[in-house]
Amino acid sequence: MYFQILKLVLWPKNGGAIREVVFEPGMVNVITGSSKTGKSAVIPIIDYCLASRSCTVPVGVIRDKCSWFGVVVETVEGQKLFARREPGDQVQTNEMFVVESEEIALPSAIDGGNTNAGVVRGLLDRLAGLTQLDFEPETEYGYKQRPSFRDLTSLVFQPQNIVANPNVLFYKADSNEHREKLRTVLPYVLNAVTAQVIALRHESDRLSRRIKRLESELREMNSISARRMSEGRRWVNQGRELGLSTRRGQLNDWPEILAELQQITLVNHVGRSASVDGIEATLSVLSELRSREQELAAMASGHRQRLMELKRLREGSDEYAGALRIQRDRISLSSWMSDEIKRRNEAALLFSSETASSLDKLSSALKEVEGKLQAYPLATTSLDAEYHRQRVRTEEVLAEISIVRQEIRYHEAYSEAARQEISYTSAIDRFLGGLQQLLDQYELSDASSEHEMELSELRDKLSTIDRRINEAAIQRRLDSTLDEIQQITGSIIPALNAEWGESPVRLDPKELTVRVSRQGRKDYLWEIGSGANWLAYHVAVTLALHTYFLSHPPSPVPGLIVYDQPSQVYFPAVVIDKKTGEKDRKLVEQEDVQAVRSIFAEIGNRVVSAKGALQIIILDHANQDVWGELEGIFLVEEWRGKKLVPLEW
Repeated sequence: MYFQILKLVLWPKNGGAIREVVFEPGMVNVITGSSKTGKSAVIPIIDYCLASRSCTVPVGVIRDKCSWFGVVVETVEGQKLFARREPGDQVQTNEMFVVESEEIALPSAIDGGNTNAGVVRGLLDRLAGLTQLDFEPETEYGYKQRPSFRDLTSLVFQPQNIVANPNVLFYKADSNEHREKLRTVLPYVLNAVTAQVIALRHESDRLSRRIKRLESELREMNSISARRMSEGRRWVNQGRELGLSTRRGQLNDWPEILAELQQITLVNHVGRSASVDGIEATLSVLSELRSREQELAAMASGHRQRLMELKRLREGSDEYAGALRIQRDRISLSSWMSDEIKRRNEAALLFSSETASSLDKLSSALKEVEGKLQAYPLATTSLDAEYHRQRVRTEEVLAEISIVRQEIRYHEAYSEAARQEISYTSAIDRFLGGLQQLLDQYELSDASSEHEMELSELRDKLSTIDRRINEAAIQRRLDSTLDEIQQITGSIIPALNAEWGESPVRLDPKELTVRVSRQGRKDYLWEIGSGANWLAYHVAVTLALHTYFLSHPPSPVPGLIVYDQPSQVYFPAVVIDKKTGEKDRKLVEQEDVQAVRSIFAEIGNRVVSAKGALQIIILDHANQDVWGELEGIFLVEEWRGKKLVPLEW
């Protein structure tokens, strides 16, 4: 997901000029400075402006002097300003101010919000192209609900208390709620569990619940107990006493009992007369039921039509994305050729100026096609959710049609019985009324064959869907992805001053940490000593993950990492002047300087390789003497003698 910070903005409470910190997209942006200058407030401010559910901006000067916090971000849809009011004594405030434009003009003051944090979270979810379905249908657990942009910040931020922490690898994974949600989200962002698999799980759940209901109804239909047999024989005996049956002997078979009872209802009794009022009432009810049946049939037809249209639209969307990928593959060579011309001056001699201009046009076309591919998942996830909703509505309407038709059949049968009952004596009236109820119950069991046929069809569908979900295949995809990330991590670790640079490092998505394989054993991060090792594995894994995300587009994870104090295991280093007794801040060991420089260099190399798709922000004590002149690194500001909050505020 293309999502990069352009500006961090503070609005003062005293009404003065706003404070802007400007970042470069596609670069390693470094803010260096002394302690207590506000560096560690940058991550909480960005997080708060991206609609977090609590404000962790440090209390004190920053909260006292700022009325609003804001960030300007660059996305595939253009620039967006997300600003949020300082919450005062509250844990957080939902009041937010959002502006969307090709280029944001910052307001000098914000009088009030124009939206809320919930709306912004929805906007960010849409930008990320996240599925709108929960990981598990009808779940009661928050960590099984649908993924959100807020979940992905665990892969973006590495604050000071995390970046070299042996017990926690990811942002906010030290709390149980976020930890469980991240365990659920990781297979999704690693392409093991796809949006299609989640949609299939919902369909599987719907079919399973329908099958259970039908099985329960079928058991009820087919349950013929000894009590029912006894009742049936009593009804036959009463029919004999009323002269309605001439059958002799004991009946011990239920079909025989039922056949005799049905025969009783067919006996032609002399003196019967129909009640016109009763017949008209029955016909009126039948008329209303048939009208309702027609309305429901029309609704079902409309839902089916929408399902067909959504299916065609989804197929067309897939074809469109495939065509874009073909275009991208065909013109991707132009980007390499352009880079070669720029990198090697002698290569320009091989190309005329007209050819170079054509390559520039092809490179521009390539960026446009890649931008369209980034936006592709935004449409497909909405289509999947709408298709699922239409399926559910269709099932509901068809179920109601089935109920109405059963009631119609009942009244059609009962209307004939009513004509017969009116002419009977009161004793025969009561008898046949009860007998009709018994026959109605058995009529329901006649539908058991229809239920069994429907059950068979549903079980076949469920089996097909379960094969398409294929949990074993999901695990294989996850293992394959972890293998790839392990290879990427292995190419990064040697440059980060880790103690065992050649040992394989594997991400464990269940424990949310890494395992280092060495000397025949596998050690978790918390089992390994040295802050330098902890820092190296944090940096290596986060860089490897984002390298993987960028190489397998589209990914919902923002192409952004923010590290706070990555050199803390080396700096600040101080010595005491023996003559004056004062602290003299200088680099104690050249070895530590080289270690920090190599870390910055590797981060810079990864950003350069990403060709503008990845932005990294580093907040650190180490100054330009340590990381200066490294490729891909840009000095944003030096906070020595100045701070995040202007001194004049």
